[in-house]
Amino acid sequence: MITATTAAVRDVKRSRARALCAVGGAAAAAIAWSLEVPLLGIRLSIRFGGMNPQTVVAGQVIGAALVAGLLGWLLLAALDRHAPRPRAAWTVAALIVLAASLALPLAAATTTSAAVGLIVLHLVVGAVVIPGMARTARHRGL
Repeated sequence: MITATTAAVRDVKRSRARALCAVGGAAAAAIAWSLEVPLLGIRLSIRFGGMNPQTVVAGQVIGAALVAGLLGWLLLAALDRHAPRPRAAWTVAALIVLAASLALPLAAATTTSAAVGLIVLHLVVGAVVIPGMARTARHRGL
């Protein structure tokens, strides 16, 4: 009975840590946005195809970062159940997704400063979420 309770406590702590990683990524994005836009005056503007340029606002940045963190949590939970080395698999997958996500600012930003600002936002979220979630991966004795 003590083992089941210990495992349940460990799962709650793991879930709490992962939730904090997701929220921390969103908070880091909000801080970076508030430094880039109001303080440095960067206009984060994107354009898709023939659409008019759109300004990226704080709510979009926070929402996208939170969704990315929650999707990362979902992937890590699946890897915890099925991968022989969940931490390594998570880290590789997360870095690939981060690298792929950088294509969006490069393709859609309307100015060089917007591209740099958006890339920094992606990297800031990745810097918080990737190592934070990796630390919560289950350990398997191999």
